[in-house]
Amino acid sequence: MRSQAKRALVALVVLAGCAAAPSDQANLSRLNAAGQLTGDGPADAPPGTCWAKSIQPAILESAEQTVLVVPPQIDENGEVLSPAIYRKELRPIIVRDRQETWFETPCDDVLTGEFIASLQRALAARGTYDGSITGTMDAATRSAVRRFQEPDGIESGEVSMATARKLGLVAIKRE
Repeated sequence: MRSQAKRALVALVVLAGCAAAPSDQANLSRLNAAGQLTGDGPADAPPGTCWAKSIQPAILESAEQTVLVVPPQIDENGEVLSPAIYRKELRPIIVRDRQETWFETPCDDVLTGEFIASLQRALAARGTYDGSITGTMDAATRSAVRRFQEPDGIESGEVSMATARKLGLVAIKRE
């Protein structure tokens, strides 16, 4: 019985991790010409900008805890008639909560085949991309983008505006 409970808990934790796993397809949001969001996005997004959301799932671990099964039997004089019975159970513990991070992305009119080919070349020059220069945002390109952006806290295969600027693909705004 105890091993069945352990297996069930491990399966639950594994399935919970799978269900919340981040995808390479970011949650994209666009602003229309009137400056209204056409999908989800940060409330303070400036008009004419495009956004994506990086979702990092919660991290769960299981810990063994002692649980009271049967309380002790104590008479009116305080003498223990039968001791308490305990058992150990595995319980999930949240190590890190789920995190959602919005980041600005180049809009669709910028994400041309030429732009993506330049992105692939820039990532290849930095040792992150080793595929062919195709000009298409394929799985290998998204994977390379994700690896390049992870140190900046963006766990997404959608290229951020900060990454595009860092790679010299879009102009840096001067204020």
